Amino acid sequence: MADTEHYVRDDVRGFLTMLEQMGGMALEDSSLEDGRQNYVAMGPMVEKDACDLAVLRDLTCPGPGSGGDIPLRLYDLRETREAGPVIMFFHGGGFVIGDLESHHNLCTEIAATMDLPVVAVDYRLAPEAPFPAAPDDCEAASRWVASSPAELGRTATGLIPMGDSAGGNLAIVITNQLAANPAQVPVVMQVPIYPVADDVSQHKSFLDFAKGFLLTGATMEWFSEQYAADPEDVRNYPMLGDCANTPPTVLCTAGLDPLRDSGRRYAAHLIEMGTDVTYLEFKGSIHGFTNLRKAIPSAQKDLETLLKAMKMMLGRIE
Repeated sequence: MADTEHYVRDDVRGFLTMLEQMGGMALEDSSLEDGRQNYVAMGPMVEKDACDLAVLRDLTCPGPGSGGDIPLRLYDLRETREAGPVIMFFHGGGFVIGDLESHHNLCTEIAATMDLPVVAVDYRLAPEAPFPAAPDDCEAASRWVASSPAELGRTATGLIPMGDSAGGNLAIVITNQLAANPAQVPVVMQVPIYPVADDVSQHKSFLDFAKGFLLTGATMEWFSEQYAADPEDVRNYPMLGDCANTPPTVLCTAGLDPLRDSGRRYAAHLIEMGTDVTYLEFKGSIHGFTNLRKAIPSAQKDLETLLKAMKMMLGRIE
């Protein structure tokens, strides 16, 4: 296993050992259809059960250009509620895999703990819809929610872009897009979870954890090939853009993640520019831990810590 000097939690080590013993084909070596199906099918084996909520409602909103309608899912602990912030959740999966189902249980946990409505966005995936389809869809959905449409049944006073991995990238991108060209309500906070903020291949963590820690360097390279993004476009690497007006940010990384240093660097960049930042690095854990809370019990405590940090940040800015 790479970089054995780094601390690995016992439950994380047990999970990684189980995966190694199971074998199986790497995502980049399997068919796209199989990869997507396997990602969703693995959920019940590794992810904590969903929370009970008063509202689980599938919606659609108009997409950009000729992209068609965008599927959404509304989560809420309450049947009705007063006007307030809405969390926009963008799922991970390298812009290639993942959907509303892959992150359903996580979204229920966020909605139940935060006591805020969550709108998950089923954006178009590469390679069928390469860059910039994903950020275009997420921006369109965010602007739609900001307009408090009747179909939503809730009045948004602010948006909280949130997402994991590729979704963390999208959370930052949408925050930047709405800072440059505001929606009907402001972004009040952003929450990127182990995000891609710049070229991850240039970081030490990408080399240290390229093999043996769930997300591999080879898979990341395959994701990048499918996404086919412009490396100079701020909607791909948001740190290339103007981050001066970034709202309060809660950001977390995993200590054994190839993407770790990208999140670290982005957090430091925001702090240097005067943004109010809460940065959490979960030592001894791996990429994807928020969706592995049954297989890695300590990940549940990490998620609870992240959500507490969100509540504390909201308390400071309200």
